[in-house]
Amino acid sequence: MEKNAVNTKEALKFEERLRRMEDAIALREPDRIPIAPFFSSVIQRLYNSSYKDRYYNFPKAGNAFLQFYKDYPLCDAHYCTGFTSGRSNELAGSTMIDWPGRPGTVVSDYSSHQVLEHEYLLPGEYPELLNDFTGFMIRKYIPRAYSNFKCFENIKFTPTVVLNTGLLSPLYSPEVLQAFDVLSQIGKLDAEATSALLEYSGKLTDIGMPAMICGVSEVPYDILGDFFRGTVGIMEDLLEYEDYIKAACEMFADQQIAALQYLRTAPIPVKRIMFPMHKGMDGFMSPAQYEKLYWNPFKKVIEALVAMGVTPYLYTEGHYDSRLEQLADVPKGKVLYHFESVDMKEAKRILGNTACIMGNLPIAMLEFGKKDQVVDTCKDLIDTCAPGGGYIFDLSGSLENTKLENLEAMFKTLETYR
Repeated sequence: MEKNAVNTKEALKFEERLRRMEDAIALREPDRIPIAPFFSSVIQRLYNSSYKDRYYNFPKAGNAFLQFYKDYPLCDAHYCTGFTSGRSNELAGSTMIDWPGRPGTVVSDYSSHQVLEHEYLLPGEYPELLNDFTGFMIRKYIPRAYSNFKCFENIKFTPTVVLNTGLLSPLYSPEVLQAFDVLSQIGKLDAEATSALLEYSGKLTDIGMPAMICGVSEVPYDILGDFFRGTVGIMEDLLEYEDYIKAACEMFADQQIAALQYLRTAPIPVKRIMFPMHKGMDGFMSPAQYEKLYWNPFKKVIEALVAMGVTPYLYTEGHYDSRLEQLADVPKGKVLYHFESVDMKEAKRILGNTACIMGNLPIAMLEFGKKDQVVDTCKDLIDTCAPGGGYIFDLSGSLENTKLENLEAMFKTLETYR
């Protein structure tokens, strides 16, 4: 077969898969159930690679992704979501994560990064964060989050008569100039990671496999909880600093909306932004707090994205049964929900006429269960969620290990059971 014919064939597969996904999101019934499992380190394990390679050997990691989707063409979207430079994190002295391959790490080569929670924002610093966000990030956040940029604490400007370049002196101290040299190296390394993502995304497109998402963001409340206060800190703040939390979440929502404006005109076929939802699960806050602090600021972002023609992909984590009614408060056929642990019958009942749903196949079952359990659970999910459309098959989390026989049983069921 000639090369042009092959390219045309793969382009048609790409369009077919893309249309199948978009039909499901728009609550239409596609030609078959779209399949987009969130595989992670398991792909590297299957193809003689490891999660460490996503930090230190981009070609090896990328080729594993490419081979997986060649071997499992039943998938309708890929999750090759990016590479991270381990070396750039070493240079920065990143303190918020531990990652496979870091010198001295305890993280397995086959594990994703592990979050190391710290309070990068102290409770008494909320006013500074809200009133001088850029100053806080430069002088407080960066030195705390990146141990090799402690010198940024001293970047302070004093109001005075400006008749020469003396105002710039905080930026050319020996320590800051050295930090700028390190930043230059980090920038080059991060550019290499971005280039690798573009390369392998292009190769996946060439075999007819669309991306699942074009980017990742976070719920405003989770930005505050994940990156500033930590889980314990923000749960304490629910009791003492609710007004500050609300103000910070509103600020983060506005910042996100401004930062995502490029999607209005970006020439890309898939416009979906994933939001991993970390700290709003059942039991983490009251329904009233969820509505006021978690959902309402986030809803502003959701509605702004929908207005841009972008699909918000809401990746709920943990139990979410008590939040389903609130999740129905979104534009119809414009939002995609992943669930880790909910009653999918209730999710279909409450959200079925509003939003596409996916998830809820336990990853522990694929790792430790029996083949018959996997088959029965897949069939039950299909019977519950697929009728009438608005359903995409997915796992209940990021899979890092699995029995190969369970993986094969899952795909065989999806191929044959309608």
